[in-house]
Amino acid sequence: MKFLLVIAVTAGYLFMWPMASPASDDGSTLATQALEACKQGRLATDRATRLAYFQQGQTLGERAVAADEGNAETHFALFCNLGELLRIDGESLTSIFGLRRMMHELDRALELNPAYIEALSAKGTLLVKLPGFLGGDSEKGEQLLQQVVRQAPKAVNARLALARVWCQHGRHDEAAAMASDALALAQKDQRVEFIPEAQALLQQATASATKIKHPRS
Repeated sequence: MKFLLVIAVTAGYLFMWPMASPASDDGSTLATQALEACKQGRLATDRATRLAYFQQGQTLGERAVAADEGNAETHFALFCNLGELLRIDGESLTSIFGLRRMMHELDRALELNPAYIEALSAKGTLLVKLPGFLGGDSEKGEQLLQQVVRQAPKAVNARLALARVWCQHGRHDEAAAMASDALALAQKDQRVEFIPEAQALLQQATASATKIKHPRS
């Protein structure tokens, strides 16, 4: 019954989602739609709705790549939805094949456009998250995130990832300041998909910093 419900909800959202007309079936248009699906999936609160958006985003992303393989944005749009599908039930790794495919799309986007800020931010985030045997490199990832923050004053995701790394390394004051910047940017630019994470991270970093400065006697 639950499986049928997921299918029904998914089908409903796919029907509701606007498809590109044949005349506008170009890579850039499809990539824009795929990225919007990824964003809406992140905003959704229930699993079935999230799954529907990310699956539709994957389909649009695959069509975008097929239409314009040499466009970095098409690969990044596909990467976005593949990544969200991989972690739809949490941050735990569920598929080595899925991870490799996701990384291939991200690396291809950066190969086509080495200055692609969103892709650089995603690469840095993954490098600090993944274990070494899966290609992770925390030091390199942190350097990449710092580079993104310097180059892109509005890079919310990179700031959140960097704040998370600093919090893990015990640099709680710096983490709180970075999370505060990320929250302010997200609110100013109406990046609502990042606001809850920024608020939670700011609260965590601030509490950890206070605990260290004023330990209980």
